[in-house]
Amino acid sequence: MFPIRDDNPHFLTPYATYTIIGLNVAAWIFLQGLGSNAALAQSICTLGLIPGELLSTVPAGTRLPLGPGIACVLGDGPTWHTTISSMFLHGGWFHLIGNMWFLWIFGNNVEDSMGSVRFLFFYLLSGLAAAALQIATNPDSAVPMVGASGAIGGVMGAYILLYPRVHVHMLVFFGFFITTFAVPAFVMLGYWLLVQLISGFGSLGAQGGGVAFWAHVGGFVAGALLVLVFRDRRLLARHPYHGWRRRRLPTESWRRIQR
Repeated sequence: MFPIRDDNPHFLTPYATYTIIGLNVAAWIFLQGLGSNAALAQSICTLGLIPGELLSTVPAGTRLPLGPGIACVLGDGPTWHTTISSMFLHGGWFHLIGNMWFLWIFGNNVEDSMGSVRFLFFYLLSGLAAAALQIATNPDSAVPMVGASGAIGGVMGAYILLYPRVHVHMLVFFGFFITTFAVPAFVMLGYWLLVQLISGFGSLGAQGGGVAFWAHVGGFVAGALLVLVFRDRRLLARHPYHGWRRRRLPTESWRRIQR
């Protein structure tokens, strides 16, 4: 299942969401060389978050193979900046596009509930919480962690609290048959969180790279808690579909209601 849109209007221009997407795309172009092997490896080595290097649980000078003929040598200097820089790097085209699509679908309405400046701080704090939980599950890991999905998990955690009954339209693949249907946000996002939890417990103790499931969970939970502090009730009151009070039909659209 893949979300394609939601039935949720927004009133403010989502400048922060645009900015975050722009920074991720710029990092992919200028720092990661559009995914070319050398530039991608260099960016991941120097700007990716490596728990063992951050906490000094892995000896300095450890060589980390990233591909044929490409290795990252862990340093012994402070790498706290990678907790932020890693949020704007990605491991491939699909990684980048998928993350930015989820941010585009859910970010504008969460930003609408708190304003652009607050949303930027909310986003970064969610990403830091995501990184913290992922590090806690494997503090000795020498595998670099990159991607915006932890911070975007925070956006999704905020969305499920703010707009649980807004319908999200899903694209579903059944072999060669493709269809769409709409479900309430709490169903779609609750299912997503359940998948991350199951996958996260299954990945405990695993060696090597993979998906940072616990970063997704940490970001989601942090976002659901942080939004209680960051939301602006005056801005949120303008939304006709916030909270549990209003039911939505899958076929309703905002434009039809306006007319």
